[in-house]
Amino acid sequence: MGINTERDIEANLQIGPTDQGMVRLYIEGPGIEIPMDFDPEEAEEIAEEIRAAAQAARAVKG
Repeated sequence: MGINTERDIEANLQIGPTDQGMVRLYIEGPGIEIPMDFDPEEAEEIAEEIRAAAQAARAVKG
């Protein structure tokens, strides 16, 4: 399975700060919960990667 493999799985994504000064991405789906904590600098890097991916996706969509 890769990034271009589509799956019919529903999940919820929540993003927010923790009380420990981290940024948490929390993914919840059927039978699974994945909390992923990042320090603020890592979270900003991830945000930049998401923006770059969105821009690339727009170029493909044309």
